[in-house]
Amino acid sequence: MVSLQKFHPKLIDTLKGYRAATFGADLSAGITVGVLALPLSMAFAIASGVSPAAGIWTGIVAGFMISLFGGSKVQIGGPTGAFIPILYAIVVAHGFNNMLAATFLAGLILLAMGLTRLGNLIRFIPITVVIGFTNGIGVVLMLSQIKDFFGLGGGPLPAEFFARMVALSRLLPTANLYATALAIGTVVVIIGWERLVRRLPRLGVLPAQLVGLIVGTLVGVACNFPVETIGSRFHGIPQGLPSITFPLPNVHAIGHLLMPAITIALLGAIESLLSARVVDPLVDDKHDPNQELMAQGIANIASPFFGGIAATGAIARTSTNVRAGGRTPVAGIIHSLTLLIIVLAAAPLAAWVPIPVLAAIVVITAVRMGAWDEFVRLKHFSWNYRIILLATFLLTVLFDLTVAVEIGMLLASLFFIYRMQDLTNVEHQEVTHPRPGVHLYAMQGSLFFGAVGKLDNQLDPARMGDLEVLVLNMHDVINIDTTGIDWLQGLHKTLTKQGAELVLCELRTQPASILQRSGLIGLLGVHNVCADQAVALQRARDIQGERE
Repeated sequence: MVSLQKFHPKLIDTLKGYRAATFGADLSAGITVGVLALPLSMAFAIASGVSPAAGIWTGIVAGFMISLFGGSKVQIGGPTGAFIPILYAIVVAHGFNNMLAATFLAGLILLAMGLTRLGNLIRFIPITVVIGFTNGIGVVLMLSQIKDFFGLGGGPLPAEFFARMVALSRLLPTANLYATALAIGTVVVIIGWERLVRRLPRLGVLPAQLVGLIVGTLVGVACNFPVETIGSRFHGIPQGLPSITFPLPNVHAIGHLLMPAITIALLGAIESLLSARVVDPLVDDKHDPNQELMAQGIANIASPFFGGIAATGAIARTSTNVRAGGRTPVAGIIHSLTLLIIVLAAAPLAAWVPIPVLAAIVVITAVRMGAWDEFVRLKHFSWNYRIILLATFLLTVLFDLTVAVEIGMLLASLFFIYRMQDLTNVEHQEVTHPRPGVHLYAMQGSLFFGAVGKLDNQLDPARMGDLEVLVLNMHDVINIDTTGIDWLQGLHKTLTKQGAELVLCELRTQPASILQRSGLIGLLGVHNVCADQAVALQRARDIQGERE
């Protein structure tokens, strides 16, 4: 029976001995991250094909839940750029309501993953696959912002890569020079502000993205640039609480939404646990991966009821929280409350924000989320590393993140099997024996399904003309699976037909256990399974003596 994870949020532990000084640091950090989250939440929502209000309420509701129930002291949750291609594709293909339903299903999956202690399994995803799809998402994000960055005309673009490229090529003549200038100017302001902060750290109280948003909006309004704004496209952001929706999936739509929901859940799990692991050393703590997944699940179940989109732990906002002094989940809760206050007090001002300014913020996020130097370093790594990374990257860009991760994991598994098979060998050992007929072999590696074909060629009793006893020294065999057991049984039957016997020696704990449980030791006879090689060779002499 599966043992379920105990529900124990980090907040409970951190509130013990909580002091005023700690609250002061959490308050400052929470407000800082809340202000940073405002432009990012709006930009990510628009890039996902939904209203900016959906992104803000995701930060409020999901961010609050992730901090309240999470397994990390400093995790900040909310919408992230990684979800954009998935959510946009669902909105285009199935509509906004089904996107909410897919997010709801993803929340259920994440909650189940946490309850059943699957948090640690996420670490089995190879870094090559993670880098490949992360870089691929970065490229997809940049491509998704071309239309708004350059102010191109036309309606929503297709989600599929090739159709999107064709549509963009046709729309290029409609580029708006004012939108392009505003977007480029916003990028320059953000980069320039960040460089200024390095010289004058006190200015870091204002996040660069917020400065870019404010400056870009002021320039657009003051110069009366003819560009799209949040007001012209979405009629602004409603001031007040959103109406409650019920994102339960239609029975007929579940089949179409299940794979996107699984993708959202896996991506959310990977990104949140990666974010928590990155900041653990900075706060001298170790997150609880299963509790974190349960919090992510609760957050993604709750967010769609308020019209919110998928959420996860955000690496950039979490790192900012730590740098600003946040040390407990209280900072994350304050971050959500800060967003709530901004919506209730200043929502009408968002109507003036130009869409190209938000596109510029997403482009910068996309560029920074990728580990682009890995492409330069590929020449230093093995060919299988290159194939996995490039295949995952290209499939993410050209087709679909789900397909990319599936193929990436398949390739990683196949290359791992090949590598393990390559490390498994059987070598003939010279042995001094009073009579011929005893053959000693030493086996190394893992006796598993991927290696038995190779071992058939290396160890063929038919080529041992005088064979009476085959001794296998298995000291260096670290693991045996059921296919390995079947191979040993087949070897035993072949030897029996030739009138020979199989003797095993120096079994490690796992091989000895599975041989015992499978009944193979009983089949061979306990006297033919020896503690060491000397005893095994003496047993071979005894077998020969018994046949005289």
